[in-house]
Amino acid sequence: MKSSTVQSGPVHLSVPKAPPEPVSGCRDCLHHAVRRANAVSAGDYSKATDVNVSLRAHLRDEHGAE
Repeated sequence: MKSSTVQSGPVHLSVPKAPPEPVSGCRDCLHHAVRRANAVSAGDYSKATDVNVSLRAHLRDEHGAE
């Protein structure tokens, strides 16, 4: 069996979502925002993305955001 390295069709990329915004006055949101800012300032965009995922989950679970 011969394997193929050719892609079968075009790849369509979308614009990334904007980073989630913390809720004013929420200590947990502030914690996530600080962790994200620290990761970005250190150039660790993978960690910043992970924090964004955590913040989105927190916003959904604690603040009813979608």
